[in-house]
Amino acid sequence: MKMILVLLCLSFSSFALDIYPKELIVKTIEKANKQIGLKPITVTATVCPRSAGDIHDFYSEGDYWWPDPANPDGPYIQRDGETNPENFVAHRLAMIRFSDIVGSLASAYKLTQQKRFALAALPHFRAWFIDPETRMNPSLLYAQAIKGRMTGRGIGIIDTIHFLEVIKALEALKFHIPAEDYTRIVSWFKEYTQWLTTHPYGLAERDALNNHGTCWALQVAVFASFTGNAGLVDFCRKRYMQVFIPNQMGTDGSFPLELKRTKPYGYSLFNLDIMATLAHVLQMWDWKMPDGRGIQKGIQFLLPYIQDKSQWKYPADVMYFDQWPIAQSCLFFAGIHGNQVAMNIWRKLDHFPTNQEVIRNSPIRNPILWYSYSNQ
Repeated sequence: MKMILVLLCLSFSSFALDIYPKELIVKTIEKANKQIGLKPITVTATVCPRSAGDIHDFYSEGDYWWPDPANPDGPYIQRDGETNPENFVAHRLAMIRFSDIVGSLASAYKLTQQKRFALAALPHFRAWFIDPETRMNPSLLYAQAIKGRMTGRGIGIIDTIHFLEVIKALEALKFHIPAEDYTRIVSWFKEYTQWLTTHPYGLAERDALNNHGTCWALQVAVFASFTGNAGLVDFCRKRYMQVFIPNQMGTDGSFPLELKRTKPYGYSLFNLDIMATLAHVLQMWDWKMPDGRGIQKGIQFLLPYIQDKSQWKYPADVMYFDQWPIAQSCLFFAGIHGNQVAMNIWRKLDHFPTNQEVIRNSPIRNPILWYSYSNQ
């Protein structure tokens, strides 16, 4: 069976031969085969009584907020970097599951051209964006709430980074999605992008100085490209050149604000993954400032610590330090843009992590969906 899968993949494109390891191709298709029969689960499947929204509103709670020992029934207090396991995360998990399923199915379709993978993804798209009984409202008013303090925060916009590969799956499967459904999904993302770029929560996230700002821009760039809003894509490109690289990256290629956090290694990896994806999407890979700062400088700084974490000279993360690195997407994008060392490291690392915190912070799980054959 595995030999048949490999032959199918190798007949599809030189990409599968030259870049994707054979074992990864086989595992991707095997995973998609297991997901074909899974039923959609959306935000309407679970309701949290603490949510100020309705059944169609996405709801989550701030990860690092805990009951106050001095006032157990009062407002929560912050413990940065320490995730409270009692917080409501069912909607986030449902969104990650959705992204994972359609991402795997679209990847298997792209590798094999088998229509069955495309058709299996359709019920999930309809459930999340079309079906009036199960669809999600195109806003994020109640994400990252804090008990006793806030019913929602702009910081919660980071939760929808898991829609990124939903978009790439939609683009890969477009010709197998009924035109009316596709149009309605595009309209959903137009409305959500409008909310992201006009609501005070969205504006606050846009102006965040750390990874939250880059996550906002990557989402807007991908959603705007999907919905045909070239002006917003250009806005993100200018922000990358004028704000992110100048203000977030040190002269050595590090991210000083991420290094100050309680998870300096994980946050540095995460922000580099997001910024590398943004540079790829915006076609800014070779751009750099006069002092040399650019995405390649960022890769240059972190690559040795990905290759050999024992060389990490900063504090260890307070949680999940041992679970990193995995097959970071920054390595893949660096690889397809000519960095063979990064590509070789990417091939050897874990492509199918099981730790939920790692999965949550790894929204780019199916790089083939981000690869344009014009890159060859």
